[in-house]
Amino acid sequence: MKRVHVHVAGRVQGVWYRASAARKASELGLTGWVRNLPDGRVELVAEGDVATVEALLAWCRRGPPLARVARLDVREMAATGEFAEFAVLRDD
Repeated sequence: MKRVHVHVAGRVQGVWYRASAARKASELGLTGWVRNLPDGRVELVAEGDVATVEALLAWCRRGPPLARVARLDVREMAATGEFAEFAVLRDD
């Protein structure tokens, strides 16, 4: 099992990045969450087996059709198993 904490920079807000990332993560059977940050980046945490986490990271480098990903900052962490599903966290 693997956990990643990811910050995605570029044109990633207002282009369905969060919803698309959540759909892809759910399709892959991953758990965690995704949210927009005030600085224009998207942040996500995902957990699952190594191959599926890597598949999500490959998707994150492209994003949905309208996104333009400039940079992906990935930090690997120990999986905790704390999530039951993959959720989109809403802006406050």
